[in-house]
Amino acid sequence: MEELHEPVWEGGGRNWEAGAGTALRLARAEARLLRRRPAAPPDAVIVGYPGHLDLPAARRAARGAPVVLNPLVSLADTLVVDRGRFRPGSLPARALRAVDRFALRGADLVVADTETHADHLAQLADLPRERVAVCLVGAEERLFSPPWHPREPVLFVGKLIPLHGLETILAAARLLPDVPIRVVGSGQLDALLTRRPANVEWVPWIPYERLGAVLRAARAALGVFGSSPKAARVIPNKVFQALACGTPVVTAATPAARELLEDGCSALLVPPGDAEALAEALQRLASDGELGRRVGEQGHAVYRERASEEVLGRRWRGLLEQLL
Repeated sequence: MEELHEPVWEGGGRNWEAGAGTALRLARAEARLLRRRPAAPPDAVIVGYPGHLDLPAARRAARGAPVVLNPLVSLADTLVVDRGRFRPGSLPARALRAVDRFALRGADLVVADTETHADHLAQLADLPRERVAVCLVGAEERLFSPPWHPREPVLFVGKLIPLHGLETILAAARLLPDVPIRVVGSGQLDALLTRRPANVEWVPWIPYERLGAVLRAARAALGVFGSSPKAARVIPNKVFQALACGTPVVTAATPAARELLEDGCSALLVPPGDAEALAEALQRLASDGELGRRVGEQGHAVYRERASEEVLGRRWRGLLEQLL
């Protein structure tokens, strides 16, 4: 495998919403990328997230070989629908939708993270469904592995965007004053945490390399609880990371989550946006140590069977062999 990479964020620029400065950094990197070619003609080129703008460079590098796009998300879904950065129907919103369609239609194969998401991407780009395959996200097992030793608060890790349902988590915490909850992350909804209940601890940042140890020590791991269409289509990284550690997961009962998880068995699933149901699930875990142990073990078993590095490696190899 050969990687063609041009730096965008190295050197201090890490804010996707920095306006003209971000656009200029991206344009310069894309121009450099267009000039690069692999040392030898490749069998295939894989474009990962966030590579929606990289398809021209990928096509040039491919020299006629197939191009695979693993977009993870729709840019319009993320910046317009989920984060509300642009008004639906506005010029930027239409431009993002066009970029999505251009990227998806420019690939020989699109790889989505769930069946629900694959259906959406195919519809978004008017693609035949067979041009959109599915491979789960998984977790880096060098960091995320058992054993689970609960001794720390219930853990939520995220960028604090609407998809995650922070309001629901805080409302559930107010119903459970004796259950400690730790929120790790910062972002769009930081202001909500300035009014957090006393049992909620806020840690704006921890190094990624420490996240596995933090998950292994958590009483339970929280997924996402937002009620947006995007929230219903994805299984976030944090869920796979917790499953890989054997930590019991509580997350919303979305169509995507139900593709992998079974309520009361491999996770506790609650209706999206339902603080009372989330509080009830956390209370069950707090009062029944055996339930947490069983859910964590069965969740880890599902991870090993469906989303381990070994399983996903075979899946990716199979997709590429079929394409070639």
